[in-house]
Amino acid sequence: MTPADAPDDTELRRLLQGMRVVGVVGVSPNPVRPSYFVARYLGLRGMRVIPVNPGHAGEPLLGATVVAGVRDLPAEVDTLDVFRRSEHVAPIVREALDHLPGLKLVWLQIGVTSDEARAMCAERGVAFVQNRCPKIEYQRLFGELRMGGFNTGVISSKL
Repeated sequence: MTPADAPDDTELRRLLQGMRVVGVVGVSPNPVRPSYFVARYLGLRGMRVIPVNPGHAGEPLLGATVVAGVRDLPAEVDTLDVFRRSEHVAPIVREALDHLPGLKLVWLQIGVTSDEARAMCAERGVAFVQNRCPKIEYQRLFGELRMGGFNTGVISSKL
């Protein structure tokens, strides 16, 4: 991971707290896929999640209707969370920057990087995080991670 992948923890906290309406590009309706449980988690944290997947457009998912592409997202989307291979990121980010006037943050998931997308975001004053997961960062920074990296939801007095 390079220093350009993510801001420091103070800035990450600020970015995570500012996320309100999140377009999740590449979300899967399969509940065992990382994109599904990250989108679900963000929704459980009070964010409005809008799934983006052309193969499932029009279907209900996580309380919303899946849209086909970034251009179909509503203007109030402030965060774009991308679950696509690195080579597909730049056109997605370009489209988001052109289409979403309220976009404040582009977040690329673990293993996804794009210098071109980073440069486009910097040019437009949009925050950029790559090669990180907002679910993991949220849990890490707000005290939800437990031993082994899991928030089990089980309360126990055993150590």
